[in-house]
Amino acid sequence: MYTFSKGLKNTALVLMILGLVGIVYGFLSAPKTIEEVEKIVAESHHSGHGAKVEAHSSHEVIATHKVEKEAKVEEVATDSLHNATSADSVSHTVVAVAEEKHHDNHKAAVHVTSKADLEKEHKEHVEHVFHQLQNKPWSALYVACIFFMLISLGTLAFYAIQQVAQAGWSPVLFRVMQGITAYLPVGSLIFFGLLVLSALHLNHLFVWMEDGVTEVGHENYDKLIAGKSGYLNVTFWLIRAAVFLIGWNLYRHLSRKNCLAQDEANDNTFYKKNFKLSAGFLVFFIVTESIMSWDWLMSFDPHWFSTLFGWYVFASFFVSGITTISMVTLYLKSKGYLENVNSSHIHDLSKFMFGISVFWTYLWFSQFMLIWYANIPEEITYFITRIEHYNLPFFGAVVMNFIFPLLVLINTDFKRIAPIIVGAGVVILFGHYVDFFNMVMPATVGDQWFIGVSEIASVLFFLGLFIFVVFTALSKVPLTPKRNPFIEESKHFHY
Repeated sequence: MYTFSKGLKNTALVLMILGLVGIVYGFLSAPKTIEEVEKIVAESHHSGHGAKVEAHSSHEVIATHKVEKEAKVEEVATDSLHNATSADSVSHTVVAVAEEKHHDNHKAAVHVTSKADLEKEHKEHVEHVFHQLQNKPWSALYVACIFFMLISLGTLAFYAIQQVAQAGWSPVLFRVMQGITAYLPVGSLIFFGLLVLSALHLNHLFVWMEDGVTEVGHENYDKLIAGKSGYLNVTFWLIRAAVFLIGWNLYRHLSRKNCLAQDEANDNTFYKKNFKLSAGFLVFFIVTESIMSWDWLMSFDPHWFSTLFGWYVFASFFVSGITTISMVTLYLKSKGYLENVNSSHIHDLSKFMFGISVFWTYLWFSQFMLIWYANIPEEITYFITRIEHYNLPFFGAVVMNFIFPLLVLINTDFKRIAPIIVGAGVVILFGHYVDFFNMVMPATVGDQWFIGVSEIASVLFFLGLFIFVVFTALSKVPLTPKRNPFIEESKHFHY
């Protein structure tokens, strides 16, 4: 039996406390009024740069009027000279001057309108920045929450695949997988709470939830969002979320229950139940995972869509789950547990880390290349925003999630060396956190992003909670299944 060490437990508690304090600070420090944002915008424009921009625009309008006026006067003078011998030359001149005066009045009106438009545009910009800065602590919390929850879901999917494949190498790792999936119920409750708070309009994360977006004639009316309202509405959205989370957690509970019951059984009845249950779950999972990715991530950009997005999100949290299995296994091995886990098991986990990293890159490039090449405006804006305002995290994710694992884990020997695997694992997990960061922040925070207290604190809190829940679960049951039909094959797995 594993014993949750006091040192690790205290570390988890400290991380949670520090994270909670930072999260509260992030919400308290977010701007509460438009006036605060006005000051922030003014400071960001170097104390008056914005006014200079507006003045410069006004001067451009005046200058344009002046040039056009001079051209009109010159035209009138030329016409007058040309028609000097005509009997009605004087009347022509008078008419031309009158038209020029009317044109001047019209230009003056345009100048006033332009200034009013600039003021309106400035006001709208300040309100937009206000919502973005208010979204920042919410977005940071959302990214960390969904990332750690999906790590446990990725682990659950990997566990179900092992069950259905009747894999002979992995049963000695089943308890580790079950320990990691113990976080799923906790993470699901917190995440669903965040969804409910968003539905109650306590934040502006999902633009399709704003008032009036589906009402014709309302100032917030959006034709594209209104066209999707049959699917993308708060009630149906929350119902889908509840069904997904309950379904995943129900499988997690029943499969663990059957696995533990198998230890005390005299036949393979519970193992066969788990086989059928896992097969059904994988069908449910592959459908709900795609819809989940649309609902919880793609709907931040409701005008944009990608048919690859569900697979792309799956690859990200699936490799994160496998990486976590590897790192928890190595930690337990270092403490003298999991004596039946050998370098061949570690090597296989590393191969999955490497292979799914390549798969993720294939999907990343396919999605990017096809959309960029097609150059359809409503699709390309998704990547333009990320390249212009998130250049470092956008391309940095590719370095951490593909180039680094490729260079490190392509070597067969390196796949068995614990420090190298742990180092690669840390980079991969951070890289996929950045990947989720890239999915959420551009639509909710825009160009107001930076890695600050809210982002760091959110990661610390959920990391501490994850460690506490996972290792508490690991200490509750023996780390090696007793009566799995493939347990002996798994104990003696070598190649």
